[in-house]
Amino acid sequence: MAERLLGGCHCGNLRLEFHAAGRFEDLPIRACQCSFCRKHNVRATADPGGRLDIAVRNRDSLSAYRMGHGITDYLVCRECGVYVAAVMEDEDEGGLLATCIVNALDVAPERVSDPVPINYDGETPELRRGRRRQRWMPARMI
Repeated sequence: MAERLLGGCHCGNLRLEFHAAGRFEDLPIRACQCSFCRKHNVRATADPGGRLDIAVRNRDSLSAYRMGHGITDYLVCRECGVYVAAVMEDEDEGGLLATCIVNALDVAPERVSDPVPINYDGETPELRRGRRRQRWMPARMI
């Protein structure tokens, strides 16, 4: 059963459409343990069989923060400060891959499973890209 969830930042500058191939409740919820994600209390998920559409009303108010290996844009609204998604260009396949921040989705709390703490320290850029090709979802910036 395919499902579509909406969401975005607090002020509406960044809007999300999360297209799941199945039930949202069946998707894994991850809590990255890096300092950036811990400071944002991140719960993230992706559906490799789905798609994430990210609409940006005012590009001047979009911050695409990069850290670590420099292969990922962490999308934060400059107006309201909400972190909505992380995107990476897939150099092998073309296009974008993304993970969605569950806190930015309009989803009832009871539909969100407890996050599993994950530590990605020690990953090389190549290993990180490979893992994301398997676990992240195709994305479009519109």
